Amino acid sequence: MRGIKPKESDLLRSSKMGVVDAVLGNLLDAVLRAGHLLSPLLSLSVLLQLTALVLLLLLLLRVSCLLWSHAQFNRRLSCFSKPPTQSWLMGHLGEMRSTEEGLQAVDRLVRTYKHSCSWFLGPFYSLVRLFHPDYVKPLLLASASITVKDELFYGFLRPWLGQSILLSNGEEWSRRRRLLTPAFHFDILRNYIKIFNHSSDVMHAKWRRLVANGESCLDMFSQISMLTLDSLLKCTFSYNSNCQENSSEYIAAILELSNLIIDRRGRILHHWDWWYWRTPEGRRFKRACDIVHGFTRTVVQERREQLLHRREPESHTEKRDEEEKKKKVVDFIDLLLLSKDEEGQGLSDEDVKAEADTFMFAGHDTTASGISWVLYNLSQNQDYQDRCRAEVNDLLQDRQTEDIEWDDLNNLPFTTMCIKESLRLHSPVSAVTRRYTEDMNVPGGRVIPKGSICLLSIYGIHHNPEVWPDPDVYNPMRFDPENSKGRSSHAFIPFSSGPRNCIGQKFAMAEMRVVVALTLRRFRLTSGPEKVRRLPQVVLGAEGGLQLQLETLDPPQE
Repeated sequence: MRGIKPKESDLLRSSKMGVVDAVLGNLLDAVLRAGHLLSPLLSLSVLLQLTALVLLLLLLLRVSCLLWSHAQFNRRLSCFSKPPTQSWLMGHLGEMRSTEEGLQAVDRLVRTYKHSCSWFLGPFYSLVRLFHPDYVKPLLLASASITVKDELFYGFLRPWLGQSILLSNGEEWSRRRRLLTPAFHFDILRNYIKIFNHSSDVMHAKWRRLVANGESCLDMFSQISMLTLDSLLKCTFSYNSNCQENSSEYIAAILELSNLIIDRRGRILHHWDWWYWRTPEGRRFKRACDIVHGFTRTVVQERREQLLHRREPESHTEKRDEEEKKKKVVDFIDLLLLSKDEEGQGLSDEDVKAEADTFMFAGHDTTASGISWVLYNLSQNQDYQDRCRAEVNDLLQDRQTEDIEWDDLNNLPFTTMCIKESLRLHSPVSAVTRRYTEDMNVPGGRVIPKGSICLLSIYGIHHNPEVWPDPDVYNPMRFDPENSKGRSSHAFIPFSSGPRNCIGQKFAMAEMRVVVALTLRRFRLTSGPEKVRRLPQVVLGAEGGLQLQLETLDPPQE
């Protein structure tokens, strides 16, 4: 459900520099402790001079490492085209922006360089930007054993999400992926469709009240984020938070953590852990983490106790055990607690907590962004909106209820095409980053040196005119089966691809289809009063929100 859209300030953290920063932080702590011990013996001026000298030496060490690394990568990445820079030292520093203009700059880069280019953020970071299916395919399909999630933005998440599937690498990641995969099987996902329906009903009832009171222009992001959080709490914990009507401490903490991560990305000094945890923002982050971890830990411990008490006698056959398990398992926590690897080992409480926290983080705003942009694109194209609505009404004709069922999802072909085209045009995640422990070959005889950061631009691929003619036009017919023949398997990758693709993509697509279908049946959507300017942050949003006008529709007459 979530990759991470890095921005320039995120890219100022490399693994080597992270080690150097950690050493500097430890040495600085040691200097401060030594200063405290020696303060009775030395004058203040001498103590300050010694401290300044140590800091200067440490700074020179870091600068030397940066310059040496910068020179090496400049040489080794010479096989890639390099966009013009203001200087050798500063490179492209300041040119990556998380704004509408920043996305337009990516469009120009794609049109100019077609498939890839090198990119240097001062002496701090050297990377390869890739925006063509043929170039990202060998990277995304590379073995997970040589693929490493970079610590750019992901490192900020570790205090919250721990060593979860999103942040782990190597054998630990492989084990977690095997343990988590059954939780996203179709037989499990079908149980969540009722939850998606109910959460949609709650949101739509609120919308009807607001429209009746004259509030017909609503921000889709804020409204639908509450819906996705509501659904996730029920699917993950079987917890009815009523968060669409009333906030809670847990929900407020999740939203604050997300906002603090965005804030930290934009402040270079806050990338240094030693500094960040001493700031008011760092202390707020710790408090919010304590709230989220406390909630999750309590649920996990209580649920494990319940599972232990209701365990069936060992005389049951394996088939009977599986049938009983399917009847009883209704949420993500149960599935994680019952999962076992090949050696019969399960996940610890701490592991389950990390994965549940990750599911909540990775699932709520990406899906909310995807749904919001679908509704926006259909508000701009009334003919497509009408066609989707007719498809949904035909499907639900003669039904006693308006609920979308699991088997209905495959009977919404045009609505699904509209969702996919929106995911192409407005991908919730604009890019993902990867490192590789081996040199990687890409077309044209080019080699990406091991350890380099690869910025795989989902946005760039989806807007590449060599891949998608008229890429800025919303045209769902691109995804008609006949029109999709011969298209590269990596021309459309909203959920990434390969071994480390989004494990929750089927969950997300199911929720999107249910929410979009029911929304179009009950409301007509038209443009809001303000021009929309895209805002690529953790997910793709819009400056000032995504305002749409709502018109309540009467149920179709049978």
